[in-house]
Amino acid sequence: MAYTHHELKHKTLAELRDIAKDIEHEAVQGYTQLNKEHLVVAICKALNIEMHEHHEVVGIDKSVVKTRIKELKKKRDAALTAHDHAQLKKVRRGIHRLKRQIHKATV
Repeated sequence: MAYTHHELKHKTLAELRDIAKDIEHEAVQGYTQLNKEHLVVAICKALNIEMHEHHEVVGIDKSVVKTRIKELKKKRDAALTAHDHAQLKKVRRGIHRLKRQIHKATV
Protein backbone atom coordinates (compact mmCIF):
# COMPACT_ATOMS: atom_id res chain seq x y z
CA MET A 1 0.00 0.00 0.00
CA ALA A 2 1.25 3.48 -0.83
CA TYR A 3 1.55 5.83 2.14
CA THR A 4 2.16 9.53 2.44
CA HIS A 5 4.28 11.21 5.09
CA HIS A 6 1.15 12.76 6.54
CA GLU A 7 -0.52 9.35 6.94
CA LEU A 8 2.55 7.80 8.51
CA LYS A 9 2.94 10.67 10.94
CA HIS A 10 -0.58 10.09 12.27
CA LYS A 11 -0.21 6.32 12.81
CA THR A 12 0.62 4.79 16.15
CA LEU A 13 4.02 3.34 16.91
CA ALA A 14 2.60 -0.21 16.80
CA GLU A 15 1.13 0.40 13.33
CA LEU A 16 4.43 1.84 12.12
CA ARG A 17 6.32 -1.19 13.44
CA ASP A 18 3.89 -3.49 11.58
CA ILE A 19 4.59 -1.58 8.38
CA ALA A 20 8.36 -1.68 8.97
CA LYS A 21 8.24 -5.42 9.63
CA ASP A 22 7.34 -6.09 5.99
CA ILE A 23 10.02 -3.80 4.52
CA GLU A 24 13.39 -5.25 3.55
CA HIS A 25 15.58 -2.14 3.58
CA GLU A 26 18.64 -1.07 5.54
CA ALA A 27 16.93 2.12 6.71
CA VAL A 28 14.43 0.19 8.81
CA GLN A 29 16.85 -2.27 10.36
CA GLY A 30 16.36 -2.29 14.10
CA TYR A 31 12.88 -0.80 13.74
CA THR A 32 11.87 -2.20 17.13
CA GLN A 33 14.42 0.07 18.81
CA LEU A 34 13.40 3.26 16.98
CA ASN A 35 11.07 5.86 18.41
CA LYS A 36 8.16 7.18 16.34
CA GLU A 37 9.92 10.18 14.76
CA HIS A 38 12.92 8.14 13.65
CA LEU A 39 10.74 5.27 12.45
CA VAL A 40 8.64 7.59 10.26
CA VAL A 41 11.83 8.97 8.70
CA ALA A 42 13.22 5.46 8.15
CA ILE A 43 10.02 4.20 6.51
CA CYS A 44 9.88 7.27 4.28
CA LYS A 45 13.47 6.61 3.20
CA ALA A 46 12.80 2.94 2.55
CA LEU A 47 9.64 3.57 0.52
CA ASN A 48 10.96 6.70 -1.26
CA ILE A 49 8.27 8.93 0.21
CA GLU A 50 8.89 12.68 0.26
CA MET A 51 9.32 14.02 3.77
CA HIS A 52 7.27 17.16 3.26
CA GLU A 53 4.05 17.93 1.50
CA HIS A 54 3.97 20.18 -1.51
CA HIS A 55 1.41 22.92 -1.64
CA GLU A 56 -0.17 24.31 -4.77
CA VAL A 57 -1.64 27.70 -5.50
CA VAL A 58 -5.00 27.36 -7.21
CA GLY A 59 -7.36 30.02 -8.53
CA ILE A 60 -4.78 32.77 -9.11
CA ASP A 61 -1.69 33.25 -11.24
CA LYS A 62 1.07 33.23 -8.66
CA SER A 63 3.76 34.61 -10.99
CA VAL A 64 1.67 37.70 -11.78
CA VAL A 65 1.04 38.34 -8.09
CA LYS A 66 4.75 37.89 -7.31
CA THR A 67 5.62 40.38 -10.05
CA ARG A 68 3.22 42.91 -8.54
CA ILE A 69 4.80 42.36 -5.12
CA LYS A 70 8.26 43.04 -6.57
CA GLU A 71 7.01 46.28 -8.13
CA LEU A 72 5.48 47.34 -4.82
CA LYS A 73 8.75 46.58 -3.03
CA LYS A 74 10.52 48.99 -5.39
CA LYS A 75 7.90 51.63 -4.57
CA ARG A 76 8.37 50.85 -0.88
CA ASP A 77 12.11 51.47 -1.14
CA ALA A 78 11.48 54.74 -2.95
CA ALA A 79 9.00 55.83 -0.27
CA LEU A 80 11.51 54.96 2.43
CA THR A 81 14.22 57.11 0.89
CA ALA A 82 11.74 59.97 0.32
CA HIS A 83 10.43 59.70 3.91
CA ASP A 84 6.86 59.59 2.56
CA HIS A 85 5.09 57.78 5.38
CA ALA A 86 1.61 57.89 3.84
CA GLN A 87 2.81 56.29 0.61
CA LEU A 88 4.92 53.82 2.59
CA LYS A 89 1.86 52.66 4.55
CA LYS A 90 -0.16 52.23 1.34
CA VAL A 91 2.54 50.21 -0.33
CA ARG A 92 3.15 47.99 2.71
CA ARG A 93 -0.57 47.25 2.98
CA GLY A 94 -0.60 46.39 -0.73
CA ILE A 95 2.28 43.96 -0.30
CA HIS A 96 0.58 42.40 2.70
CA ARG A 97 -2.71 42.05 0.84
CA LEU A 98 -1.04 40.31 -2.11
CA LYS A 99 0.89 37.93 0.14
CA ARG A 100 -2.32 37.04 1.96
CA GLN A 101 -3.98 36.45 -1.42
CA ILE A 102 -1.29 33.89 -2.29
CA HIS A 103 -1.58 32.31 1.17
CA LYS A 104 -5.36 31.94 0.90
CA ALA A 105 -5.08 30.33 -2.54
CA THR A 106 -2.58 27.75 -1.30
CA VAL A 107 -3.96 24.24 -0.98
